[in-house]
Amino acid sequence: QVQLVESGGGLVQAGGSLRLSCAASGRTFSAYTMVWMRQAQGKERAFVANINWTGSKTYADSVKERFTISRDNAKNTVYLQMNNLKPEDTAVYYCAVQGSWNPRQGKYEYDYWGQGTQVTVSS
Repeated sequence: QVQLVESGGGLVQAGGSLRLSCAASGRTFSAYTMVWMRQAQGKERAFVANINWTGSKTYADSVKERFTISRDNAKNTVYLQMNNLKPEDTAVYYCAVQGSWNPRQGKYEYDYWGQGTQVTVSS
């Protein structure tokens, strides 16, 4: 069982920055692919970024050049540095552990989720 706890959300003006953190329990954190997802009000949860055990990173097009995902395996923590925030970045941000690929649905399963942290960007 893995527990994930996000922190760092808040209210920020457009153009500002926030850094989200996700602390994980468990002794095999370094082996996980960690993911940040977000869900805006009235919309489906959407992929933001992930980082695998080698440090390889993938970003959604909407956040490239503005967001940076990183991890500190010694602290069992994954981060999301968000710069030049826009009102459309407003959402609840979740971290998750990426699981297996589901060929029927054409997407990854996510094994564990945090409780989420609210990010609100004002214009």
